[in-house]
Amino acid sequence: MFRSISCLAVFIAAWPLLGAERYFDFSGAKLNQAPPGFRSAVSGEGQPGDWQVIEDVTRPTAPPDAKLSVTTRHQVLAQLSRDTTDEHFPLLIFEGETFGDFTLTTRVKTVDGAAEQMAGVAFRIQDERNYFVARVSSLGNSFRVYKVVNGERAPPISKEIAIPEKVWLELTIECNGNEIRCLLNGEQLVPTIKTDNSFLEGKVGFWTKSDSVSYFGDTKIVYTPRETLATRVVRQTLKNYPRLLGLQIFATTIQRKELHVVASDDVRALGRAATKVERDVVARDVVYCGRGKKETLVTLPLHDRNGDAIAAARFVLSSFPGQTEQTALARARPILKEMESRVRSAKDLTE
Repeated sequence: MFRSISCLAVFIAAWPLLGAERYFDFSGAKLNQAPPGFRSAVSGEGQPGDWQVIEDVTRPTAPPDAKLSVTTRHQVLAQLSRDTTDEHFPLLIFEGETFGDFTLTTRVKTVDGAAEQMAGVAFRIQDERNYFVARVSSLGNSFRVYKVVNGERAPPISKEIAIPEKVWLELTIECNGNEIRCLLNGEQLVPTIKTDNSFLEGKVGFWTKSDSVSYFGDTKIVYTPRETLATRVVRQTLKNYPRLLGLQIFATTIQRKELHVVASDDVRALGRAATKVERDVVARDVVYCGRGKKETLVTLPLHDRNGDAIAAARFVLSSFPGQTEQTALARARPILKEMESRVRSAKDLTE
């Protein structure tokens, strides 16, 4: 079970294709506060919702001959605002990741509400006015999936079905390219949606409507991490030049301003801070060569379309008798030029 809602994703597959899992069960968050790592927002009218982690009391079904009932408490996420504005859609958006292809499974429960009793998940969120949502409605007795574009709802894909209040339901959303599949309690109630290519990735978040008081429980997301251009360049370069022993790109990102490994043939090196060599290569636009026991290291500046050094590329080459720095550079430079032809800017490289 997930122990802290702010922890990093756990990678479960190896280079070159990584799969990842992320869990939220809210047990690590402070009570009566919004969980860290999320941003409260509102789609439509009214004020943002009142999102808090609270304790929920559940009473599991007991056998007919049981003499004692068992009460358990666990922490859940709750939306507690009772704003009755009709076009009022509170959102709690997870800011830590942008998801493309993924399977999300969560538990939702409608608890109260005079105007509405809805609970859902918004996904592939571009902003508060552009996203998909899958939701249940206890007052409307329906399960619906639809797209919001510039604040306008597209015609929904809907199934009329009884949605009991104060009962935990399992909601699953599967996104694969432009195909979206949604299930309730493991059953696919609406047809697979084939959409255009406008929202192929985005944030995910919890969603309600109007004065709905709704709870959200354990959430699991299995996803394919977004592959940056730096990662693609390293992977494809190693494929095209199988005699390369290794390749790393050192750059900065919006989240981390110091030079570090942003792409590598060895995933264990990702995030490792640059040494003086890589920093010097970028700062002074110079070349470094070094030798190990069985390999030659060549570190070159990687330039953008304007000719500015924006990153450092470290090549690990096999050594051979009589190899000099000049011959090592002659081997690495054509590969670098091919890499540079795909890079427009520092932002393009890492986002």
